[in-house]
Amino acid sequence: MMLSDPADCRIGNGFCRRHIAGPMLQIFSLELAEIHMDGGSLELYGYVAVRDDLDPLLNYVVNISRDDPIIVEQGSLITMTGPKRGIEMSAPILIEYDMRIKAKEHEKDDLQLIDGVSIIGDIGGWNEPRTMRIPGDCGVIDINFSRVNYAVEATLEVLVSEVQSRFSLSLCCLASGLDEEIRVFDGDISESRGLKRSVVAVVRNSLMELKFKVGTLLSISDQYRCCFKARTHGHDIQYIKTNFSLISVKVTWSTLPHCFPGPTHYELS
Repeated sequence: MMLSDPADCRIGNGFCRRHIAGPMLQIFSLELAEIHMDGGSLELYGYVAVRDDLDPLLNYVVNISRDDPIIVEQGSLITMTGPKRGIEMSAPILIEYDMRIKAKEHEKDDLQLIDGVSIIGDIGGWNEPRTMRIPGDCGVIDINFSRVNYAVEATLEVLVSEVQSRFSLSLCCLASGLDEEIRVFDGDISESRGLKRSVVAVVRNSLMELKFKVGTLLSISDQYRCCFKARTHGHDIQYIKTNFSLISVKVTWSTLPHCFPGPTHYELS
């Protein structure tokens, strides 16, 4: 959200000419595609993070501690905890990962799922879904992503208030005319709370749609939708009133500081 309200805009024909949309990476999901071991579910922990030219520090997409692992099985999606900011892609980016299977009481006995570094560069088309397969000692993780050109950063902040009773909430996002969903939240709500902040890359002037499913084990889920048109700066707010709560959605729009329009020309290695 660094450039959501800048003071040095240069306006021409109603548009800011100084802070422009540019190439970004959008990760839709991570899937445990294969498990090379007997048994059904397992406990998984570790991290997946990116490094781009904007900041060499790790920008975590997944960051799960050994003390609080997630339970998954083959075909499960891995809960994303990030990224914390948009991923700039005017040059190739590094994806760094270290995911492990919690096997026994001591960490030294755990199994390595994947460990290493991969590169995503300019290969194939822009604004279309792709899959990077990462094989490891005990299985395979698929990273589903798209390189999005002429993109702006949308920061989603969702507040659930006026909670009447416990209910389940599922929230997914569709953006830039792509069919791949980004799972923002899937869980139970028992009291007023804010959901984790999410960052999405959205093609400038295109629509971003949020889809809510609200219900209980004893009722059919009600579905709600809200749409936002991507812009360079500022923020938008919409409210959804359900039988269980009031949901407010704030979207803050920003460009990244060093994005440049148009694809770059690097190869995936």
